[in-house]
Amino acid sequence: MRLEIECQDRVGIAQKVLGIFVEHEINLRGIELKQPGIIFVNIKDLDFSELQTFMPQLRLLEGVIDVKTAPYMPSEREHNELTTLVKTFPDPFISIDTKGNVRIVNNSAAAIIGSTENSIVGVHISTWLKGFNFNRWLDGVEVLAQTRRLKFQDDDFVADIMPIHVSGGSEKQVLAGAVLILKSEARLGQQVSAFKQVNENSFAGIQANSGAMRKVIREAKRMSLLESSILIIGETGTGKELFARACHEASDREDKPFMTLSCATLPDDAAESELFGGGANNKRGLFELANDGTIFLDEVGEMSPKLQTKLLRVIQDGKFRRINDEEEINVNVRIVSSTNKDLLHMVSVGEFREDLYYRLNVLGLNIPSLRERRSDIIPLAEFFVANFSPRVGKHSVVLSDDCREFIEHYPWPGNVRQLENVFIRAISLMEGNIVMTEHLQLPAYTREHGYLEQEFEGTLDAAVKTYESDLLRKLYPAYPSSRLLGKKLGLSHTAIANKLRDYDINKKTVKI
Repeated sequence: MRLEIECQDRVGIAQKVLGIFVEHEINLRGIELKQPGIIFVNIKDLDFSELQTFMPQLRLLEGVIDVKTAPYMPSEREHNELTTLVKTFPDPFISIDTKGNVRIVNNSAAAIIGSTENSIVGVHISTWLKGFNFNRWLDGVEVLAQTRRLKFQDDDFVADIMPIHVSGGSEKQVLAGAVLILKSEARLGQQVSAFKQVNENSFAGIQANSGAMRKVIREAKRMSLLESSILIIGETGTGKELFARACHEASDREDKPFMTLSCATLPDDAAESELFGGGANNKRGLFELANDGTIFLDEVGEMSPKLQTKLLRVIQDGKFRRINDEEEINVNVRIVSSTNKDLLHMVSVGEFREDLYYRLNVLGLNIPSLRERRSDIIPLAEFFVANFSPRVGKHSVVLSDDCREFIEHYPWPGNVRQLENVFIRAISLMEGNIVMTEHLQLPAYTREHGYLEQEFEGTLDAAVKTYESDLLRKLYPAYPSSRLLGKKLGLSHTAIANKLRDYDINKKTVKI
């Protein structure tokens, strides 16, 4: 049995305590002073009558505060913890003495050797491990830790070989042996894969109930682990910047800067200055500021031809010059860009550099519009309501059934951004805590006639041609000839050929 004796920390108290055991002729199997004022003793099991005799004597000793039974000695706990850790360690673990003979082997190593621990202990390590001279290393003047590739039972392993030193008095360290931790190629691969796993929290803020959106998020997570450029394609308001930032935060560059440039809002000279720096103030540009991080080029299709050329040079060479400066600056930046335009069509008509397009579109991510993922609309609306309502002092705000049905069928040309703004405005101005359809200030829409533009510009002929061009461009990849497309649309192949020529739709301008 084990006893824990709490006592004052003073000279002679331990001797008085041990005197009681001597008086009762109780042999001590072990004694430990774990900390000042706590004495643990290990004795044979006593019957109840013996305990009744000497326990009160211990408690009555001057300086003894308390005596109680303990489940184990501190050293027993430490030993069992260490033994459990070693035995259940997932990688092979072997301890050897100064002669190279095995002292301890865990379950994983024993399983690979194909024998029991008892038959392995005492056998020289070289019986199973080839490719390293353990005796020469152990007999060396200075025994230092090693990491080596070895053959363990004829399979390749990477071994961490670490010497064990114990104090030999006068602060001298004496070599007592070594421990080996071995990792197989498969195990190393698993650890590297786990290390590179995407940070799930990066995408937690993106609402995704629909299958289409979940698919996009899966693709984005895989892309985030790579170093190649990403081109995010989607309509205005679909959350392209949200995806760009999530990809950055889930990448190996997450601790580095994430810089944004909106190519649609800045004039050419200002955008060049923002990207490359220099000028009168000799300021640092985004490329310098984002070194080792990510630059997000929003609406890259709006970039001027001059800026496209300079950007291409940076992507190709990894270096650039500030405005009015001859010194070249080297940078390591990942480019993530976005667009709501058909860049491939822009390439075909000479409005966007083809070589830059393929540099930016190494990895392509297409964000579906809100009308293409209608199962996300109500969860998004409820998220915006729950998030914004407390800010204006409103609680338990809900959507009416009519409102739910309406927003599910509304086309949302402004996508998620429009949805958010509409509900922020509704909650701010409405009375009560139920959002009704009439609270939503939106352009007129009916299921019979669709979305009615409030301010339509142009002619009917132009609108029809725009619709016709878009339709043909969408169908062409699936029906890439005038005969196939004519049969699909119920027109002669000559009529279709003329329309394809008029709208410049062909295998060069449309990706098939």
